[in-house]
Amino acid sequence: MKDLNNKNIAAGTVAGIFIITGPTALILEASSNGNFSAAQTILWIFAVYVFGGLFGIFLPLYYRIPIVGGHTLTGAAFLATMTNQFTFNELIGAYIVSGLLMLVVGSLSFFSRLVNLVPREIISAMLAGMIMKYMVNFIISITQLLLVGAISLITFLVFSRLRTKIPPVIAAIAIGTFVLSLTYPINIGDMVLGEFLPQIQKPDFNTVSFLSVSIPLALLILSNDVAVGIGALEKNHYHPPINRIVSLSGVFSVISGFFGGQSANIAGMATVICSDEEAGPKEKRYIGAVVAGVLLLTFGLFSWKLVPFIQALPKEFISIIVGFSLLGVFGKNIHESFSNPSMKTSTTFALIISLSNITIFNISSPIWSLLIGTLIARYIENEKDTMEKIENDGKRTA
Repeated sequence: MKDLNNKNIAAGTVAGIFIITGPTALILEASSNGNFSAAQTILWIFAVYVFGGLFGIFLPLYYRIPIVGGHTLTGAAFLATMTNQFTFNELIGAYIVSGLLMLVVGSLSFFSRLVNLVPREIISAMLAGMIMKYMVNFIISITQLLLVGAISLITFLVFSRLRTKIPPVIAAIAIGTFVLSLTYPINIGDMVLGEFLPQIQKPDFNTVSFLSVSIPLALLILSNDVAVGIGALEKNHYHPPINRIVSLSGVFSVISGFFGGQSANIAGMATVICSDEEAGPKEKRYIGAVVAGVLLLTFGLFSWKLVPFIQALPKEFISIIVGFSLLGVFGKNIHESFSNPSMKTSTTFALIISLSNITIFNISSPIWSLLIGTLIARYIENEKDTMEKIENDGKRTA
């Protein structure tokens, strides 16, 4: 308790709200796309926030490092495109296998090599292609819910300009919610669920879900959450136990999977918030991660009461929340996709294939995007670069 201070409490609160708002909206959309029942939807939210919260309480307390727990935002965006292709139990099987993959990667100290196996530019292009439809819906929804959308957007831009301690995304969502409450009648009606008792679910395992869900989900978590979180910690002069973080992300994800959650892992962007110097003295920033973990745990435990209120919000407003939450991720991945001039062809194919949402041989577009993009990058563009280098060396010799 002596390590509590205003700065780490504020950072933890902001990180917790960030993890709760946009990702929850994405899960609700993914659940709607898969026609999941209300009980399955609440179980999913319960799993990721309860076990993600526990991850974010135990690890920072043990290591005295601001390792923020949560679940994968980009993974939730990915699953919103996949839930209509698999049953709830097949997805659970895929989540468990994804967690086991991370456990193996951490146990074998294979993290760096695995992340480098697929070029980061290709992963970014795949993710940008998946997210693009949300960004288009974001703009459309602002025009459909014009007053709320316009005020939210202005708030986002103003807070981006002022560079206050409050993230523009949270400010925009908070103001938008307030304006919505004044202008839109919210009626939860029959959406309130009766008594809720979480139960372990039976997983269904198959090759198709392994290829289409488990592998890309694990890659997204490792590249967009684990790598970002560990990078933030190292940047702020911490020495995080990398392999243990990866392994425990796998263990907690497996446990979460049995209850219907896609993951429970280190939260990349939230760790950035809590590890920054704005979160107070370096040796006390871990408390911010604990605060975020407590918020997540509380939200998860009471999700069966809170989710119906979120579901009662108009779909356009949900799209606005999702859009604001993914705006930074989308911009970052678009930039990373085309940051390497020698990989223009591979990243373009990866982006377009991911955006197409095709399915060939029961294998979804994200896998084809990663596969074809990587093949072009490694065996066509690299070969081309090698030939150009040989020609240039020859000219210099002559």
